[in-house]
Amino acid sequence: MKKNDIEELSYEDAFAQMEEILRKLENGNIKLDESLELYEKGIKLYRRCNLILENAQLKITQFDENQEEKEVE
Repeated sequence: MKKNDIEELSYEDAFAQMEEILRKLENGNIKLDESLELYEKGIKLYRRCNLILENAQLKITQFDENQEEKEVE
C-alpha cells in the first residue's frame, strides 16, 4: 500500500488495518523486517486516523462558533 492509498482511507478502514497490524505484531511469529514494515505502516495509519479526528473536531468547533454567533444576532 502506497502512502497515497493511506491518505484516501476512511477512519474506519484505517483503524481496522491498524488493528490487524497490532494483532500480527502481538502474535510475534513474524520476522524482524516484516515487523518493522508493519510498524511503519501502523504509524502512517495512526497519523491518518489522527488527522481525520482533528479535522472532525475543527468542524465541530467551527459549527459551534457559528451557532453561538447566530444566537447573539
